[in-house]
Amino acid sequence: MISVESLKVEFGVKPLFHDASFVVNDRDRIALVGKNGAGKSTLLKILCGLQKPTSGTVSIPTDTTIGYLPQVMVLQDDTTVRDEARKAFSERTRMKEQLDKMEQQLAERNDYESEEYTNLVERFTQEHDRYMMMGAGNYEAELERTLTGLGFLRSDLDRPTSEFSGGWRMRIELAKILLRRPDVLLLDEPTNHLDIESIQWLEQFLATSPSAVVLVSHDRAFINNVTNRTIEISCGQIVDYKVKYDEYVVLRAERREQQLRAYENQQKEIADIKDFIERFRYKPTKAVQVQSRIKQLAKIVPIEIDEVDRSAMHLKFPPCLRSGDFPVICEDVRKDYGHHTVFDQVTLTIRRGEKVAFVGKNGEGKSTLVKCIMGEIPFSGHLKIGHQVQIGYFAQNQAQLLDENLTVYDTIDYVAKGDVRMRINDILGAFMFGGEASEKKVKVLSGGERSRLAIIRLLLEPVNLLILDEPTNHLDMPSKDVLKEAVKAFDGTAIIVSHDREFLDGLVTKVYEFGGGRVREHLGGIYDFLRSRQIDSLNQLGTSSPAVQPMEESRQEQPSANKQNYEERREQQKRVRKMEKNVKECETKIEQLEARINELDALLCTPEGASDMKIVGEYTDIKKQLDAEVEKWEQYSEQLEELQQLFT
Repeated sequence: MISVESLKVEFGVKPLFHDASFVVNDRDRIALVGKNGAGKSTLLKILCGLQKPTSGTVSIPTDTTIGYLPQVMVLQDDTTVRDEARKAFSERTRMKEQLDKMEQQLAERNDYESEEYTNLVERFTQEHDRYMMMGAGNYEAELERTLTGLGFLRSDLDRPTSEFSGGWRMRIELAKILLRRPDVLLLDEPTNHLDIESIQWLEQFLATSPSAVVLVSHDRAFINNVTNRTIEISCGQIVDYKVKYDEYVVLRAERREQQLRAYENQQKEIADIKDFIERFRYKPTKAVQVQSRIKQLAKIVPIEIDEVDRSAMHLKFPPCLRSGDFPVICEDVRKDYGHHTVFDQVTLTIRRGEKVAFVGKNGEGKSTLVKCIMGEIPFSGHLKIGHQVQIGYFAQNQAQLLDENLTVYDTIDYVAKGDVRMRINDILGAFMFGGEASEKKVKVLSGGERSRLAIIRLLLEPVNLLILDEPTNHLDMPSKDVLKEAVKAFDGTAIIVSHDREFLDGLVTKVYEFGGGRVREHLGGIYDFLRSRQIDSLNQLGTSSPAVQPMEESRQEQPSANKQNYEERREQQKRVRKMEKNVKECETKIEQLEARINELDALLCTPEGASDMKIVGEYTDIKKQLDAEVEKWEQYSEQLEELQQLFT
């Protein structure tokens, strides 16, 4: 599908990569990996034609379509969600304009016997058939189905895109790509700024998509669930592993051991040759052998080993004053934006030394509560920060707040205090900013390099309450591992807002779930939280009716069944059975309606069905029935779960 041969890219004296050759086949699921700055995003831009290589060729068949999701999105703030999604149909719009123009020409001409007229009729027929095969003018229904499937409400479709957070904007871009139905998907950090539900949705979408996929991601769980092939950019070269990421890690370690042995053998060979040259350089009888050794030395191609593998990254937070027993206490905290209530009745207590996670869909108030804790925005209720609490805060946009005109070294030197200033080069080297990299200006750094630099700044601050808001965005996996180990070893308190399951696993001991204007407490780790919510995967978070109550209510003991008399228990069981019957009937009806919608979808994809208003009308009616039935099912399910909790 895409053939890359002898690709070379240079931005300076040393090539970013050279002699890169590989092929993207149908239905390939490729993870593009390598340290930050290795050229992953550059390679994606070359594959989609946004950037030209220094040399080499990228061969793409003319009928192959490519969908590219960039790391940084540029959306116009003067469009609505619907209008932005309509841009996916620009090709159909262009075809419709051409068809209208040809139809007008056919109506105006009367040279019916001429060859030009015949050719025009044939061209119009071919283009019209192609237009009908693409769905013709029925794209509005397809657009609405896709956006609502991604979690948008119908009332959201006419709202400006500027009102949505980064995660929801990413869904608009995903919707546009899905609607275009490209042959190849190029995704650059697609999980950045996505909530857990969106990440799981994307995993399912890619698993069932007929498109080939090439993606860059630092979410280990995501690429393990999606990809079946791993291409590594290492030391300026492309290494192709025909395995999933976890298997690649094992093979990469084995290859590294081979590289090290080869490197050591080569260094010994070079040392022996140089020693021979030095010993016999001035002996006339050895002149021929010396010249032979010099030529031999010049022909040796040095074996390179990637800096990521050689670097030992061990960092820990500096010691700080001991804080009070309760660094954060919230009582009935509420935050409103105009008439919209973000959350209400938030009551929680975070003890000293706890490491907790804030999880939930985008827009549910995780970062908002963090800003309340930081004192950055007003709120109602009571929020108390404990005695001698010193906060270290990493915001989502922290990397963008760095001074672009400073060098890497000066950025750290500016915040370093005392003896730490003597170890700046060692610290920078631990995060792959050693040598000449420390003299780079911040403005030339990639997104991942900037995030690493911002985290180094945070690691130098003596704090006892650490607040990390999406700290792993743009971090490569080795850097994420270092940060995770540093936070685990941190003897203070930590609040982590993250959608990275791999990062949270084994790190947090309590999870606060944000949703529906409430914040709910779950004891245990991230997967304990999933089991407590009785859901199989994180994509169900926020879609199933939460069988939970506000924390202050959940802490109250439920009436014991032993204290209820026989008649009360029998009545309760009848109510539960009745509600279970209602839920089952709704599920059966939903299955029937969804089956009919699938049949109508197939009909609407045909030229005849797309123009049949009876089918379109039936589809609209059944869709309304389905929405009403789903709403009833949600109500019954919620009532059933409340009854089960109340009478357990």
